[in-house]
Amino acid sequence: MAEEKEKIEKITPKHRDKIEALDNLSLGISMVAAIAIGFGIGYGLKSLFEIDWLLWLGLFWGIAAAGLNIYKAYKRAQKSFEGMENDPRYAHRAKHGDKEFNDDED
Repeated sequence: MAEEKEKIEKITPKHRDKIEALDNLSLGISMVAAIAIGFGIGYGLKSLFEIDWLLWLGLFWGIAAAGLNIYKAYKRAQKSFEGMENDPRYAHRAKHGDKEFNDDED
C-alpha cells in the first residue's frame, strides 16, 4: 500500500512548471482585473442607488481583492521554495549571503 502511495506522489503533470509560471505571470493581470471589477461594481451601485460613497466602497473591494491575490501568490511561492535551504546549491548563500559577489566594498 505504501508503494502505491509513493507512485501516486511521484507522478507529476508534464507541463507543471510552465503552468505555474503562467499562473505567476497572470498576477499582474488579475490585479488590474480585480480593481476594474471592483470599480465597475462600485460605479453600478452608485448609479443604481445614487450614493456617492458606494463607488469608493467598490474600489476598496477591488483593491482588497488584488491584495488577496498577491498574498495567495506569495504563500504559493513560499511553499514551493520551502525545501531549498537544505539544497547544497543554495545553502552557502543562505548562510553567508552574497558578500563575495559584491565588488562595491573595495
